[in-house]
Amino acid sequence: MPKLNKNMKLHDLVVMGLLFIGPAAPVGLFGVLDATSDGAVTLVYLVATLIMGFTALSYARMANELPNAGAVYAYCSAGIHPKVGFLVGWLLFLDYMLIPAVAYLFSGISLNSIMPDIPVWAWTSVAVIVTVALNLIGIKKSAKFTLAILIIEIVVLAIVLAAGIYMLISVGPQRDLLEPFVGGIDFTWGNLFGAVSIAVLSYLGFDAIATFSEEHHERRSAIGTAIIVCLFLAGGLFMLQTYVGALLSPHSAEYFRSHPQEQGAAFYTIVNSQLGVWIGVALAVMKGVGAAFAAMVGQAAAGRLLFSMSRDGRLPKIFATVGKDSGVPTAALIFTALFNMVLAVIAGLSDDGLGTLVSFVDVGALSAFIMLHIAVIGYFKIKKQRTGATAFFFDIVMPCVGILILLPVLFHIKTSAQVVGVIWLAIGILVLQLGKNNANLAWLNNQQEK
Repeated sequence: MPKLNKNMKLHDLVVMGLLFIGPAAPVGLFGVLDATSDGAVTLVYLVATLIMGFTALSYARMANELPNAGAVYAYCSAGIHPKVGFLVGWLLFLDYMLIPAVAYLFSGISLNSIMPDIPVWAWTSVAVIVTVALNLIGIKKSAKFTLAILIIEIVVLAIVLAAGIYMLISVGPQRDLLEPFVGGIDFTWGNLFGAVSIAVLSYLGFDAIATFSEEHHERRSAIGTAIIVCLFLAGGLFMLQTYVGALLSPHSAEYFRSHPQEQGAAFYTIVNSQLGVWIGVALAVMKGVGAAFAAMVGQAAAGRLLFSMSRDGRLPKIFATVGKDSGVPTAALIFTALFNMVLAVIAGLSDDGLGTLVSFVDVGALSAFIMLHIAVIGYFKIKKQRTGATAFFFDIVMPCVGILILLPVLFHIKTSAQVVGVIWLAIGILVLQLGKNNANLAWLNNQQEK
């Protein structure tokens, strides 16, 4: 059975997860969340972090039990049924294939805004070529480079936050100190959870850590630890930057509600007007370069999911090829990169390409998260038959809470994206029916070989 090299440590896993999420992920959503929550934007991320904690815990528990590059595909195969696992993996594959394309396109748009003579599609293509080259040489060999990118992102964000805090001390806040946590006079819990349903999308990517389960050589719990550490580190950064941004904002939440066209650039407007244009440019460059490397991690995760499903006989075996020197799924990574490039370039040449891609990103991830919680119930409660109050709480109560939290978020996604998700699922069912008769047993056979 093809196997991946075990050469990653805990800090490598955390770096990859933070790169995928992006330390400054709320920058593009700040105006929307501020307007929707009536200024309680920091409370939005506090609640969102706690909500995603349920999903992170389920990922951590399953990753500790089943170290497999297929992640939620493998977990649902073991906890529910191999055929269900394939369909969940198929849905997640849609997410993993689209997120890198969105990130590459965002990178191209950001860098084009700084150097407009180079078209978006050219920036996008360069980003794909550079990052796939790093993926092909292996995560461990490129670890120092990716760590350097993450450090640069954090340094730029730290400069923004330090300058912001200095301005708050020297000039004073534009809003009440508690408003980012309690909102204004129009605050309602309904609006807060509406904003949370949007903010949850900032965290998509922490789950990609689970796809590296076969490549770390430390204790089995390292994957679960990395997932939880990554989620709460990101949540802390999100709350800090939105708190500082809200207190610096020269405009109220009501202003952003009445000027929706300014919501997308709200954080950049705050930085440029309150902290200086050069800091705003540094933030824009960091977001552009950071998006490319977030795409790199997404591409790596998609390649490993494709590798795992192919190794199990669900997809063409060519994608289960592992490089002799690099120890990475070479064919799967090249296919993923080409798919990302084509999709991102086509979207970049379209008037609403970015908006169209973004609207389709979340269906696969949220559906997979919900099925992950069901897999926890199936694996721990039904298959392992754990008993007692503690088992009931962790095996039944917490997964059910996770499902109930995620369902409204899934239902609030655009109808067009839901339709695409249904069509993609129907294609997956067709692929499943056309597969080999014994494919549903392949995953269990692979586990026995381990």
